[in-house]
Amino acid sequence: MKSFFDNSTLQEFTQRLDKLSPNAPAQWGKMNVSQMLAHCNAAMEVALGDIKPKRSFLGLVIGKLAKPMLTNDVPFKPNMPTDKGFIITGSRDFEKERQKLVGLITRFSKGGASTMERRVHPFFGLMTPEEWSTSQVKHLDHHFRQFGA
Repeated sequence: MKSFFDNSTLQEFTQRLDKLSPNAPAQWGKMNVSQMLAHCNAAMEVALGDIKPKRSFLGLVIGKLAKPMLTNDVPFKPNMPTDKGFIITGSRDFEKERQKLVGLITRFSKGGASTMERRVHPFFGLMTPEEWSTSQVKHLDHHFRQFGA
């Protein structure tokens, strides 16, 4: 599985980000491309520990059992459900959100696994730095594919 702790993965994803345009049509889902970028920024901020949402009840009950789906090599399928806390509505500035995501991905990557803590995911529970990296690679890949990048 690709890892953001590998510089080649960082380069690949920043190049894919460059392929996105403000008018890119969604292949599935309800978000437009700017909302998707804001959604990905929020997820990356959780991975970095910048925001710490509370654990969901459902996550407490089944999160640990579902975590292998998050951390395996199988890409996410289209139209997967989104946690209500990560649904983005309203208009967003495409370039601002894109630049923010470049910065967050770079920060995550350059910090490396040794600077990451084991921290709690709001649904899946305690995760290692490697699990956070895998989850972010899969999440961003899912949404970049959603918009053809």
